[in-house]
Amino acid sequence: MSRLPLCLLSLGLLLGGCAPSETNASQTPSRQQTGGAAASPWARTVVPIGDGSGDADGLVRAAGQGRFVLLGENTHGTREYYVERGRISESLIRNHGFGAVAIEGDWSATYRVNQYVRGLGSDRSAQQALSGYTNFPYWMWRNAEFAAFVERLRAWNLSQPEARRAGVYGMDVYDLYDAADTAVAYLRQADPRAAQEAQRQYRCFAPYKRSTHAYGEAARRANRSCEEEAQAVVALVERTPTPADPAARERRFAAVRSAASTAAGEAYFRTVYVGSLAWNVRDQGMARNVEAIAQHVGTLSGREGKVVVWGHNTHSGDARATFAADRGELNLGQLMRQRHGNAAYLVGFFTHSGRVMAAPEWDAPGRVYDLRPALPESYSGLFHRVGVPAFSLLLRGNPQVGELGQTRLERAVGVIYRPETERQSHYFDARLTGQFDAIVYFDRTNPVTELR
Repeated sequence: MSRLPLCLLSLGLLLGGCAPSETNASQTPSRQQTGGAAASPWARTVVPIGDGSGDADGLVRAAGQGRFVLLGENTHGTREYYVERGRISESLIRNHGFGAVAIEGDWSATYRVNQYVRGLGSDRSAQQALSGYTNFPYWMWRNAEFAAFVERLRAWNLSQPEARRAGVYGMDVYDLYDAADTAVAYLRQADPRAAQEAQRQYRCFAPYKRSTHAYGEAARRANRSCEEEAQAVVALVERTPTPADPAARERRFAAVRSAASTAAGEAYFRTVYVGSLAWNVRDQGMARNVEAIAQHVGTLSGREGKVVVWGHNTHSGDARATFAADRGELNLGQLMRQRHGNAAYLVGFFTHSGRVMAAPEWDAPGRVYDLRPALPESYSGLFHRVGVPAFSLLLRGNPQVGELGQTRLERAVGVIYRPETERQSHYFDARLTGQFDAIVYFDRTNPVTELR
């Protein structure tokens, strides 16, 4: 499946790499200039950490009090982010009752990973389980750092009762056709008559030959939309009985969310081509998935469902504290805060310089770039001047961080990196204390290790 470039969205400049002329989001001059960060009160409250093995216990304790912990990244290809998010997630799972990790990935490919970490399925290694990530940008999840986390989570799970094993689920909305296949396959076993009806409904998509581009173009005309048909299959799967056995319950949940993913994908691709705020549709879909995952793992374990979420900073932070709010855009972090208050804990990840895995354009092979040093007036430039190689910093409840509530530039690199237009293509205005509850910073970072 060939996906749409994220430049069709207004935040796509930051994540997908559109031409600078397509937005003026980062043209406003920064309100703050270079200063002596090391002498600032907040700088005295940073906690040094190491590469995946340092002391972020204070952050974990604070986050562990919540129900939804969103762990961000300001690039989609940085090794240290995956390693540290893995370490934090393991601690939340082992010590604070978290039952799932939801990632910014497709439902179907990620559910294969979920089966592996739960001791199910036929895959014999994490690398084999990750081989389902074949769509651009494959390095986001088919990398050695994520594979190492998957192996450790599987080892932990196999020491736990089946109902207490932590899952890994995809929360994104791109998975239209593969998810539909999964929903029908489940119905063939659970309710063959309903399976026939689901196939009849899904024939609405048949003329587009599994092309989301072709469907989006056609759906610009209301009489060509498959919205009602996709929703009808969700209802069919939801009407199947809920089994008592945990493994069978897990299979039914996968089918329900597969049908829901098809409906969400339909809404997203239709909205993109209509020209509405497809970014909002996407993040609203992510929020529904995360909340459904929390409810599911809570039912399985008999305790409150708690979920760790891995996504880009532009999804994980609160959009109300960024330029996006002026454009009528919302995001996952904002929705989780609005719905769950302090039970949502948002963590941003930042770097100053190093190397990163990215692509020059959509659907091009990924390669390693030198990440330019952050602009001095940006948040990453400010953190660089603290002089600590890596640290965590609590923002929520920290009386010393008032300075970080002032507007500064923030960098965001997605799957595409354009260093030649970095200021225009990868920076936007934000207020950090409104955006996140804590941050993790690595002064110099390295690219993820792609699994070929």
